[in-house]
Amino acid sequence: MNFKRFKPESTALRAGSALVLVALLAACSGSGKPKPAELPANPSLMGVRQAWNVRIPGVEFPLTADVSGDIVTVAGSDGTVVAIDARAGRETWRASAGAPLAAGVGSDGSLTAVVTTNNEVVAIENGKVLWKQRLSAQAFTAPLVAGRRVFVQTADRSVSAWDGQSGRRLWQQQRPGENLVLRKSGVLIAVGDTLVAGLGGRLVGMNPGNGSSRWEAPIAAPRGTNDVERLVDLTGSVSRYGDTVCARAYYASVGCVDTLRGQLLWSKPASGADGVSGDERFLYGTESDGSVTAWRRADGERAWQMSRLKNRDLTAPLAVGRSLIIGESTGTLHFVSREDGALLNRVTPDGSAITVTPVLAGNTVVVVTAKGGVFGYRPE
Repeated sequence: MNFKRFKPESTALRAGSALVLVALLAACSGSGKPKPAELPANPSLMGVRQAWNVRIPGVEFPLTADVSGDIVTVAGSDGTVVAIDARAGRETWRASAGAPLAAGVGSDGSLTAVVTTNNEVVAIENGKVLWKQRLSAQAFTAPLVAGRRVFVQTADRSVSAWDGQSGRRLWQQQRPGENLVLRKSGVLIAVGDTLVAGLGGRLVGMNPGNGSSRWEAPIAAPRGTNDVERLVDLTGSVSRYGDTVCARAYYASVGCVDTLRGQLLWSKPASGADGVSGDERFLYGTESDGSVTAWRRADGERAWQMSRLKNRDLTAPLAVGRSLIIGESTGTLHFVSREDGALLNRVTPDGSAITVTPVLAGNTVVVVTAKGGVFGYRPE
């Protein structure tokens, strides 16, 4: 990969104009949406028990919940950040980033990082703000905290590393930016000794010590004749099993990459906006029409598809036990079978939208609602 020198003025302007255009496109596409399918009576085929509930300020847009062991870290849009012991549903600390948030949360269980709408990355330790550093472009992807470093991906396609204790910038690498970017969380994870980032439609393996590129694997390629048609980004949660990482390209495809060799294993057309989940056999995702799909991890062939939630606005699924757990904008939490997509149960935490993908901390499924309800559930 050929990295260019960072140009804050031009890249910041380019990212800003892109976000306006993408927002306008999203608003136009929302008109005339088909009526959601009627839900059948709740089958209640599996037990689901609410174990605890913690309140945070409201969440106006999806903010990733981060899990490290039994500690789950969540945030409200106003900048409140809370670490919770998922075993007992007890807060371990609560802090403020000092400004509304644009992205978060990333944590290793000790050090936590978020990005504010002021374009600052903020590091918090044990409920105290440790440092703040200015970014030269907006960020919508949760920072990654690993090896006492904070890694940040910004909308201008740059990736940077910061010393977790001092906040000193260690390195920054940037690739040529597209004219349009998505105002959605992208991909930034650690796999062994490799930092894996989603840049455009590609997964890129980077050396975490200096940001140099080790490999690139395309999950989707730009198409079309204009910037809108050519927009392609990896978005949302990924599924890692061993050295294989599977991800979604926004409204284009899903695919899996061998991160040891940096080789694309397969890519299949798919039309969805949120991330994926998976296990050793299947990769799971929710499509734009509300269908839930399972692809075979080995070759990407479709194993099953369920349309009982058709035309509903769903989160990415979380695979736990024998079920997939999926949030909905109506406030419903659905439990469906991992084997065939059959409906198993559903609950309603507080009636407000669920737009954050549920996470698993220990034996507890953690769900965050738009009203700021953080609920711990234990499927039986």
